[in-house]
Formats: sequence, structure tokens, C-alpha cells
Amino acid sequence: MSSVGGFSRALVVDDLADVRAWLADALREAFPGIDVALAANLGEAMAKLETSPQIALIDLGLPDGNGTQLIEALRKRDADTLCIVATVFDDDAHLFPALRAGAEGYVLKDRDRESLADMLRGIAGGQPPLSSSIARRLLRHFQPPPQPADAGVALTPRETEVLRLTAKGLTLNEVAEALGLSRHTVSGYLKDIYRKLSVGTRAEAALEAARRGLVAP
Repeated sequence: MSSVGGFSRALVVDDLADVRAWLADALREAFPGIDVALAANLGEAMAKLETSPQIALIDLGLPDGNGTQLIEALRKRDADTLCIVATVFDDDAHLFPALRAGAEGYVLKDRDRESLADMLRGIAGGQPPLSSSIARRLLRHFQPPPQPADAGVALTPRETEVLRLTAKGLTLNEVAEALGLSRHTVSGYLKDIYRKLSVGTRAEAALEAARRGLVAP
């Protein structure tokens, strides 16, 4: 018998009986007529793979193993099975191993049956079965890392030291004396520093030094 939406055989794997019933009810609401097999642990689930489920809702924390093991087994047996993790874990340590194992969806057990059924129905229309917080986590993961504050403006070690002492309030002569340089040489360093940092005053240079962590703000 075929169900509405194209799924006729499903597998639900969760060690808690009430959660298994909740997930199965959501599947039946989403796809009327679907045949749902239930498993309380990894061993039971492995024994039911002969039915070749078309969709599987799989918990990660099982008494005798991890749900990712079942996902990998399903992938090897039937690449067409839609594997969706249903879990309470929303951290990277659980999310990404499950996706690498072959999960095509990841939903959290923080919704009611009706909203879960709506999400499952959306699968037939091509919507990704992802909880909103999981989708945001995935987007953040693939965003480029923030660039360091001083990216693209490199100062030499000597220029950095001149900037640090200047930001501390030392005069040109005091900086020259502290570094054992001539006043003219320090002045030349300051001109290069101002040019590189696009600043025009000692106050602006001091702010830049604080931003780079050379002095306390």
C-alpha cells in the first residue's frame, strides 16, 4: 500500500517508548497509510533493515550504540533511504558526525506532533528536514571566519614598538631614548606608521594601538 507523499515504509528508532509512539504518529499524520516499524535499540533496528525503509527517524543516543552506525548501515544497504536524525542534541559534536554518516535531515525533539508532521510533509516538496536552530548552526559553520582586526596592515616589529611607546604617552625624544634611536629615526618610523594605519594624530594612533592589544584601552 502506498502512502500519500510516496513513502510507504518507515523505521523509527528510539529507546523511549513514548517518543517512538510520538515519532510514529507524526509519520502517520504526514503520510497516511505508511507502515511504521519500531525499534528500541541499535540491534533491533539492524534486524529490521530487511524491510528496506524508505524513511527512517533515528535517535543518536541508543543503549547499545550510536544512531550514526545505523545511518551508515542503511547507506551501505540502500542509498535511497531518507535518514533523519530525531534527537535532543543540537551541538556540533552530534550534528556533523551524523551528517557525515549520511543523515539527510536533523530535527530536534522540541516540537509538537503536528509541527513535526508538517516538516515531514515538506520533504515531498523538497524542503530540507532541518530544525531552524540546526539550519542556523549549519550556516554559521560555513561562513568565513572573521578576519583579525589588523588584517592587511602589517607593522614591522620596530614600528610596533614605536607605536606602543607613543600610545603610552612618551614624547618623541623619550621614545628615541628608550629604543636607543635618534629623534629623526623615530620621527621617520611614526610617519610610516601613520601612513600605514591611515591616521593623522597621536590620539588616533593610540586608539589603533589599543585595538591591536599593544596597550590597555
